[in-house]
Amino acid sequence: MFSYFDLKEYDRAAYFLRGCRSQKAYFLYMYSRYLSGEKKKDDETVDSLGPLEKGQVRNEALRELRVELSKKHSAGELDGFALYLYGVVLRKLDLLKEAVDIFVAATHALPLHWGAWLELCNLITNIEMLKSLSLPDCWVRDFFMAHMYTELQMIKEALQKYQSLMEAGFAKSTYIISQIAVAYHNIRDIDQALDLFNELREQDPFRIENMDTFSNLLYVRSMKPELSYLAHNLVEIDKYRVETCCVIGNYYSLRSQHEKAALYFQRALKLNPRCLGAWTLMGHEYMEMKNTSAAIQAYRHAIEVNKRDYRAWYGLGQTYEILKMPFYSLYYYRKAHQLRPNDSRMLVALGECYEKLSQQVEAKKCYWRAYSVGDVERMALLKLAGLAEQRRETSARRVCVLSLSQEQLEHAEVSTALRYLGQYYFKNKLYDEASLCAQRCCDYNDAREEGKALLRQISAVREQGEPSSTDLSLPSVFNPLSSNTTPVRRVSPLDLSSVTP
Repeated sequence: MFSYFDLKEYDRAAYFLRGCRSQKAYFLYMYSRYLSGEKKKDDETVDSLGPLEKGQVRNEALRELRVELSKKHSAGELDGFALYLYGVVLRKLDLLKEAVDIFVAATHALPLHWGAWLELCNLITNIEMLKSLSLPDCWVRDFFMAHMYTELQMIKEALQKYQSLMEAGFAKSTYIISQIAVAYHNIRDIDQALDLFNELREQDPFRIENMDTFSNLLYVRSMKPELSYLAHNLVEIDKYRVETCCVIGNYYSLRSQHEKAALYFQRALKLNPRCLGAWTLMGHEYMEMKNTSAAIQAYRHAIEVNKRDYRAWYGLGQTYEILKMPFYSLYYYRKAHQLRPNDSRMLVALGECYEKLSQQVEAKKCYWRAYSVGDVERMALLKLAGLAEQRRETSARRVCVLSLSQEQLEHAEVSTALRYLGQYYFKNKLYDEASLCAQRCCDYNDAREEGKALLRQISAVREQGEPSSTDLSLPSVFNPLSSNTTPVRRVSPLDLSSVTP
């Protein structure tokens, strides 16, 4: 019987297990029926990204299993494993409230069953819901709470919890090291996360878990040799693991081979249809290939797996922004912002949507908020300056422009900043500074004509005998720039925040 189960012959296993009275045998009997239904469902689903009706294929055994397990549960005859299976069945039937109660009961019945804790984690949507649960008083609960804090983007609390676990005797736990690295990844502390993953690789060189997250960091830093080495190493260890496929997909994406990248993400999903990262990354690849309908479907699948995945909500917002549907974009950006309230990228995206909908007041609030929480992409001030110019708010524009002069800007942002600075200096009769800004504008294709026009205006004013201001110091924005090359904006497949319709 157990051999049939190990060989994945679930119908045969269920047939021979029927009538067994022990709790272990009953669990295997019901679990075999559940897995048989899942296998048949997967066989009917030919393609993970096919027509929409294919996503409606269900496990036909779920309703029967629910009825039988409900009777046993009412009679108090289910052990920890059977309660776990009952919760999974309820979740599959979208009975989420009942599923939460059953998973909580499963953790009380069998506190060391980590699978029940993880299933419960996927159903908790906010910190208030987490605090309302009556969880067992067990050391596993601390691991669960640290994991939940990471999932809910409460990184400070998660790091404190993991630190206390290390002090309690888990200092050499590779699991804790990997989770701390993931936490730093979530707050975009890339250097710290990379150091921890490299330490993890030294301690456990054959580890595959979390290596997909490690590859994301290598991708963001464009560390192609390191990513190539990681991909080859994981293929040698186990090329049929989900994480291996995701790492290879990231490698091909970094090489701009987006079709191959999408193929490997699809392979990962065939191995595990509930792989959140693969759905999200595949959505990014379809965005790069301009296949917006497939991208939308991939992001929606990611949200079905985990509604707390802000990347999927954000990706949907960008997709609808490309399709020039700002109302839809606004809805999805709001969802992403609720999950990441202190992420400036979400706030800037919200501001851009409000601008397109002619809601300048709301846009201004979003840009100021993005600047106050730490503008990651340094776009908030530029947006504020442009918005102030449209609304003719001189004082607000002055604050933005002076702040811009102190920023170390990226190449793609420099031309816009120079235009604002040049106009500001000209209006305030600082003609020497305005002339320098105009000359630097001529180095950029998108600002060349405005630079020439400003130079002509300055010449005309000087011919009339207006004084200059050579004694004033220049803003630091000029120092790091080079006028030898025309700047090019590079769009990262994993960071689609610069994609605009």
